[in-house]
Amino acid sequence: MNSPYADIIHLPHHVSQNHPQMPMLDRAAQFAPFAALTGYDDSIAEAGRLTTERRELSEQEQNELNRRFDFLISRLKGSSEVDIVHFVPDVRKPGGEYQTTTGSIKNISLPERIITLDTGVIIHLDDISYIGGSIFSEMMEDS
Repeated sequence: MNSPYADIIHLPHHVSQNHPQMPMLDRAAQFAPFAALTGYDDSIAEAGRLTTERRELSEQEQNELNRRFDFLISRLKGSSEVDIVHFVPDVRKPGGEYQTTTGSIKNISLPERIITLDTGVIIHLDDISYIGGSIFSEMMEDS
């Protein structure tokens, strides 16, 4: 069979005298897949990430939360650990998520409307939907 490359097919591979051979790793990199849409996967993941809307507390829930705030303010000197469920707004899209933060209350500032925990976490009072912990068993006994 006559091939157009029959005259060169059996010749030894050419090695340049002037240019060093490219390392195998670099050679392989030039054949790596090309990502024409850089950031596309991140955009898709961000679009698919779900957020939760902030829910409004009922009057009964708000009254119970206020009772617990009052109890905490009266017992602030005894640092008991509490669990605070609060809303954290999302920085990229509407909504956010509810997180539970555990710690001892260091300070409650009513003018600034914030609670500072011993861990340094600052939580806005308006974002809190629930406060729990063993300290509230005393509140139930006092009732």
